[in-house]
Amino acid sequence: MNAPATEQLPVVVIGAGPVGLAAAAHLVERGLEPLVLEAGPSAGTAVRDWAHVRLFSPWAEVTDPAAEKLLAPTGWVRPDGGTYPTGGDWAEQYLQPLADVLGDKVRYGATVTGVARAGRDRIVDADRDEQPFTVHVELADGREDRISARAVIDASGTWSIPRPMGADGLPALGEKAAADRISYRVPDLRDPGVRARYAGKRTAVIGSGASAFTTLAYLGDLAKEEPGTHAVWVLRRGIGANTFGGGEADQLPARGALGLRAKAAVEDGHASAVTGFRTQAVERDGDRPVLVAEDGRRLDPVDEIIVLTGFRPDLSFLSELRLGFDERLQAPTALAPLIDPNVHSCGTVYPHGVNELAHPEQDVYLVGMKSYGRAPTFLALTGYEQVRSIAAAIAGDRHAAERVELTLPETGVCGGAGLYDAPGAAAQGGEGGGCCGAPSTLQIGVSAETATSGGC
Repeated sequence: MNAPATEQLPVVVIGAGPVGLAAAAHLVERGLEPLVLEAGPSAGTAVRDWAHVRLFSPWAEVTDPAAEKLLAPTGWVRPDGGTYPTGGDWAEQYLQPLADVLGDKVRYGATVTGVARAGRDRIVDADRDEQPFTVHVELADGREDRISARAVIDASGTWSIPRPMGADGLPALGEKAAADRISYRVPDLRDPGVRARYAGKRTAVIGSGASAFTTLAYLGDLAKEEPGTHAVWVLRRGIGANTFGGGEADQLPARGALGLRAKAAVEDGHASAVTGFRTQAVERDGDRPVLVAEDGRRLDPVDEIIVLTGFRPDLSFLSELRLGFDERLQAPTALAPLIDPNVHSCGTVYPHGVNELAHPEQDVYLVGMKSYGRAPTFLALTGYEQVRSIAAAIAGDRHAAERVELTLPETGVCGGAGLYDAPGAAAQGGEGGGCCGAPSTLQIGVSAETATSGGC
């Protein structure tokens, strides 16, 4: 296929979540044709899985400017920018209306099973960059389809692959066998069935990020109403000044308040912390799980386990593309040093765009949470800026694509984890962050010296 014909093909965007739909909006703004492929039945399928969780960023920080322009002719008005949506609010009041405006540019029930160059596996060099992409899709009714694309933007996120509880990154011995007692999601205690699962029970909560804070706060509230409810907070590190986040000093007040609620649950006796515990196995005491650490320590039996230790990218359907990943984070090679949680916090991520997101395979990009691989510090507006830059690059506007300025505040919440294994090292930041953690400062097209805090 010749180059002019290739340019007539759509840009395939994988995933109709916040960043995928923002990518489509920026492509439309550039006069390009997007085709968004969403595995679920509606926009924001993954977001709807945590519909009950309130974001710690306000509406002003979780909508994309190009998307708002696309929505404006429909009469859509962004909710009060100072209020905080739940995941359900975000999906229903912003993501679904945006997908509806895009119309047939969004296809639901379309699971991407493979991406390659047309007629070229990853070995073949000949005329490789001149070939369009071929995207293999499995439809909801079981049929298969193959779509040609001029470029591919993968915004499928990491929600589908939660990290197991084993300290070595693998499932703990017995973790699979105890699956009926383990959850990898923040529980929705408004659901009677879920509430009954944890009410009056002893639950181990493994993790140190915002999801763990939320769960501890929820279980703490439940304990006030249901006697016998108790959380055992399992931490791989010790407890220090930053364990519960920035508190009142956090420039994202709702995030600071969330940490304080988790701290209150511990101080009020509704949760107890176990530190320096690196899980190796899940054993049984009768029908109750028992957590065993690498150092041989055994916790008292629990009724339930909630594992909130982060997520991983699904790279399986990209195996025929030539991608360049950092060996630790599974993030693009040029981006990884800038987001390495061993070194950087949420507030020290350097400006990045199309150059840092590029791969050896031209015109394929991983964006949003997936671009960060295993790093937990991704922020929503970061993703919106990523796709703005990429859309400009695909449109041939390199000047706009490379004009990336991203300034984030230091919040005292997401610190580097370089002391992760040191005895008594305090928690520096969260595991399994996500797009709901938006920055309070994002300046585009200005120098860092002129950036000011307080929102966009």
